[in-house]
Parts: sequence; structure tokens; C-alpha cells
Amino acid sequence: MPLLGAHTSIAGGLEKALERGRVTGCEVVQIFTGSSRQWRSPRIGPREIEAFREARKRTAVQPIAVHTHYLINLASPRSAVFERSLIAFANELERTALLGIPYLVMHPGAHLGSGERTGLKRLTGALDRMLERSENRSSTVLLETTAGQGTGLGYRLEHLAEIIQGGAHGDRLGVCLDTCHAFAAGYDFRGASGYSRFMESFDRVVGLERLRMFHINDSKTPLGSRIDRHEHIAEGRIGLRALARFIRDPRFARHPFILETPKGKDEDGRDWDERNLIAS
Repeated sequence: MPLLGAHTSIAGGLEKALERGRVTGCEVVQIFTGSSRQWRSPRIGPREIEAFREARKRTAVQPIAVHTHYLINLASPRSAVFERSLIAFANELERTALLGIPYLVMHPGAHLGSGERTGLKRLTGALDRMLERSENRSSTVLLETTAGQGTGLGYRLEHLAEIIQGGAHGDRLGVCLDTCHAFAAGYDFRGASGYSRFMESFDRVVGLERLRMFHINDSKTPLGSRIDRHEHIAEGRIGLRALARFIRDPRFARHPFILETPKGKDEDGRDWDERNLIAS
């Protein structure tokens, strides 16, 4: 069976994410290691690391991935943002290693008007530079598929293939497939034949061996909208049947599936993560 979980808050301490995951029925969790929208993150000290390790044993919930914060843009043509992104990404790699987490998920960034080819080349070079210098040799960097809003990169499978194949450290890169993003980018996998075509395209362009993890989300917006709006499972434009094909695909029997659906509680006071996990 696939490993099911959710992106879980670290409010009150990194270890709290694992405790929250256990309460909602997660087998795995994805976390930020600091604020998702600030350049600086607090240092992770020995006490935080030990508390995290103890919670890991106590809860049996596995922290499967760290998600980089949203300000990082390794494709930016703006030198100040690019340099800050390099520093922040190096920090994310270090923090992921300190916590012993296998995957670091990142958005490929945005070219901000410089053009897709230029943006992809800049991103690929930056990843080469960061992976060459990093002491973290145990975590795989996962490029997340995107919806293609604005000048965002990563909304085409060809973008991901170019980044992985064009750099010197492609063996340390993989893909996190976000179902909402792929659908909004124009990939229609809702029917059985559509799903087969999409998977065949992924294998041909990127390679299924690169697909390591899923963000399993429904979409508020229609196919090809290029707008990133996540929805609860079975309540969006994709639907439960289409999402279930990913989860039931025997090729992904041990892959982690992480919810990034809206948080909070439903009309009955039930946690939405718990409800969405059951629906999945």
C-alpha cells in the first residue's frame, strides 16, 4: 500500500508535526523546517534534533520530505534574489540532512521575463553549484510539477527533463508530481485512457524511475487554467476516481502520497486532513 500523509504544521516545535500527523492518521508527513515565507530560519540545535528523533520513534510517523520555503527562486534573473536563494537553498539542504529526511521538495522557480530557456539554464546551473558544495549526500532533491502561473517553470514535463538531464548531478534529482498542478497545467488524466497517456508521456519524457513522491490534491480550477488552487479530495475538478488511479497504481505501491489540501475542520468539527486521508 502507498504511504499516505499530509503537509503538517511545525508550530510549537519540529516534533509537533509528527504528533499532529499521528493524530490525523498519517503514515508520513511533509514539513517546512522554518517559516514558509521568510528568508531566515531559526537554527536547528541538538535539543531540537533529539526531540524530533524521539517523536519519530514514539509516533512511528515518518518525516518523508522537507518543502523549501516559497521565496527561493533559483531561476531568478535578479541578482539579489538569486544570491539570497542560493544561500537559502544551501540552508534547506543542511537542515534536511540534520533531521535525516530523505527528500527535499522544491518549486523550479520563475524566469520573471527572462524566458523559459534562460530560466531553466540558470536553475540547472544553480542546482549543480549547490549540490556540488553541499555535504548532504543522503537527501534527493525533488522538482515539483507546477501549474505554470505567471512565468513559473516546471509546468511541462520537458522542463523537468531538461533540468535533470542538463546538469552534472541528475542522479541526485527526482520529481514530486502534484496532481492539482499537473491538471491546471493542462494534463488531463481523468479517464482511464487519459491516465495511461499521461503516465506514458511521463515515462517517455522524464522516466518513471524519477517519480519518487506525490502531492495528492484536487483542483478548484479547470483543466489548463494555469492557476494553482488546491481543493479537498473529491470536491474539485479532478475527482476521486481520477486521483485514486495514482494511489492504486501498483507501480507506486510504496510511494509517499502527501495531502496539501486546505486545512481546518469540516462542518462536523472533524479535521480536514483526517477526512481527506480517508477519502483517498
